[in-house]
Amino acid sequence: MTLTMLALAASLVHFRYGGIQLTKHFFTSESVTEGHPDKVADQISDAILDAILTQDPDARVACETVVNTGLVFVFGEVSTSAYVDIQSIVRETIRRIGYTDDLYGFDADHIAVLVSLDEQSPDIAMGVDDAWEHREEHHDTDSPELGAGDQGVMFGYATNETPEMMPMPIALSHRLARRLSDVRKDGTLDYLGPDGKTQVTIEYEDNTPKRIDTVVVSAQHHESVTLEQLRKDIQQHVIIPVLPAEWLDDQTHFYINPTGKFVIGGPVADSGLTGRKIIVDTYGGTAPHGGGAFSGKDYTKVDRSASYMARYIAKNLVASGLTEKCEIQLAYAIGVAHPVSIAIDTKGTSTYSEEALVKLVRENFALTPRGITETLQLKQPIYAQTAAYGHFGRTDIDLPWERTDMAETLAKQASTL
Repeated sequence: MTLTMLALAASLVHFRYGGIQLTKHFFTSESVTEGHPDKVADQISDAILDAILTQDPDARVACETVVNTGLVFVFGEVSTSAYVDIQSIVRETIRRIGYTDDLYGFDADHIAVLVSLDEQSPDIAMGVDDAWEHREEHHDTDSPELGAGDQGVMFGYATNETPEMMPMPIALSHRLARRLSDVRKDGTLDYLGPDGKTQVTIEYEDNTPKRIDTVVVSAQHHESVTLEQLRKDIQQHVIIPVLPAEWLDDQTHFYINPTGKFVIGGPVADSGLTGRKIIVDTYGGTAPHGGGAFSGKDYTKVDRSASYMARYIAKNLVASGLTEKCEIQLAYAIGVAHPVSIAIDTKGTSTYSEEALVKLVRENFALTPRGITETLQLKQPIYAQTAAYGHFGRTDIDLPWERTDMAETLAKQASTL
């Protein structure tokens, strides 16, 4: 490396890490419709979970799904006293999504459904049903604590840049994806198919959203519609009703079905698998993801429950006014009830130290699997509705982890820190 290159590298490092912030940057997030093959798989897995929890709230469920041309394969581990008709659940879920016509090569009444579900491993069950703290520290034998169903790290995030306290790129991408499905289902654009993807790029100045730079919409459609008509209709009936006009300008780029044709879609065009859209499910890439998927897992799986709890905490901290942005990491060990670590990053938007905020969290939130389950009422069959259009920032459904009922308490207690 030459001296000139070394000098340039040093200046870039100083610019990035020496306390100087970029004045402008762009960030992009995507969403997909409920007919996307990966989302079809997520919805089937969560519909099965809900059906089991309806009969047996204490069931242990880890249910995954693969979808492909003419085929659905349900597999995983389930320990329950419930009996559910998985064939019927699969077909009804696919029917609700909109795959009801041979035109798409995948429809509810003409697919093969294969099922291979085993019981949860007794080695895992031992640690979940009786946590390390109880077994090793000899706590009250009449009330053993639930242990975490796996090791791992989980993240929660909230920001004040949108009313739903979500990053703007993912919030707008979800709105576009939902609108795509709505105009298909209500007949406004009855030539659309169930599959579709959306993407929004936001221009930020000093980490504040300023404008929409790029919008991408790809919508599955009947062969009969022209590309010209589709682009006109998507602009009029999907983009304009959803995106705030004040965020659009003559420099905003629109790409509608940029390949020119999207007739073949869904599981025929691409196989789908539960858990492959984890960034769509969370924060669109703005915040880290621990790696574990959500759909098909019961509340003892901290991949899901602790991620919900982390979002709940982060949202309440932002709603309390203690910080403008909040990223929380919770880490667990399999079979151990309490998190092994808690980390909070406010991105420099709080006057409180992160150590003080962690102390506030520990004092106000129950972070064991049992505590999380009780706080967020996770034994309810509420999961299928989360399996498309995001698990966070939802304003169309009432999810316990989206409530801000702890904000006032946190604000009052913070005054004593």
